Amino acid sequence: MARRAKLVAQGVAVGLVVLLFILLTWTLLIDEGGDLAAAAARGERPQAPDFTLERLDREGELTLSSLRGKAVVLNFWASWCIPCKQEAPFLEQVWLENRDRGLVVVGLDAKDFRSDARRFMKRFGLTFPIVYDGPGDTLGEYGVTGFPETFVLDREGKAVEAFVGAVNAEEDRARLRAAIEQALST
Repeated sequence: MARRAKLVAQGVAVGLVVLLFILLTWTLLIDEGGDLAAAAARGERPQAPDFTLERLDREGELTLSSLRGKAVVLNFWASWCIPCKQEAPFLEQVWLENRDRGLVVVGLDAKDFRSDARRFMKRFGLTFPIVYDGPGDTLGEYGVTGFPETFVLDREGKAVEAFVGAVNAEEDRARLRAAIEQALST
């Protein structure tokens, strides 16, 4: 009888693991990002939450609202994120091509160590503003569900477009460029 109870318990445990795996897979497949990303996808143009964070690219802090009047590409990343490494050179290119037009690319490093983030910046030659949120306090306000996530904000700080995952595919890059044009025109 004890053997049968043990087999039943093992079967229940395996069933629970399978159920959790299915739930995780389902969540990843249907995830559209957080509230801000979902609202932007519906065309609502929600206001991006303000923040003030320590800068990693130089001394001082950066407050998002201080960038009003400029379009912003806000990229959430971490040095340990492989897709972040793949998209970093493209974001630097976007910054260099558009900064004279009133666009600011802001990298927001979260859930990371300062030293690792600085090595990442140096490795990829990033020259755009980078801020640091070690504990990831801003992630919840933006509804960030993973790295990378990128938001395009218009000159009033409203989200025009959101990208959940890396902006690496040509269609994503074209979509980002179109969102930037839209953000710059408002």
